Amino acid sequence: MNLPVWNWGATQSRIKQAELRRSQAQRELSLAQRKLLAEIKSLYAESETALNELGGLSRSAELAAESLRLTTLRYKNGEATVLEVVDAQTTNALASSAYQDGAVRYRVSLANLQTLTGVLTSP
Repeated sequence: MNLPVWNWGATQSRIKQAELRRSQAQRELSLAQRKLLAEIKSLYAESETALNELGGLSRSAELAAESLRLTTLRYKNGEATVLEVVDAQTTNALASSAYQDGAVRYRVSLANLQTLTGVLTSP
C-alpha cells in the first residue's frame, strides 16, 4: 500500500477550491432566483395594469358607439349636421382602435407571463 504522508497541502487546496465553487454556485443560483422573481412580479404588474386599462378603454368604446348612434338619430331627424356625424364616426373609430390596441397589449403581457412561468392556458 502506497499512501502519501505529505502532499504539500494539495488535498486541503482541492477541498477549499471545491467549497469556493459550491459557494459561488449557491450565490449564482440565488441571483437567478431573485431575477426570476423580479421578472415575474414585473410581468404580473404589467398584466394587471393592462387589464385595468382595458376596462376603461372598453367603456370609452361603448360610449363612443352610443354617441354615434345618438348623433345618427339626430341627423336623421334633421337636428344634427353631417359634420357632427363624421366627428362621431371618427371618435368611434379611434375609441374602437384604442380598445383593440389595449386588448393586444393585455394578451401580449399575459402571454409573456405565461411563457415565463410555464403555465399556458387556453383563451
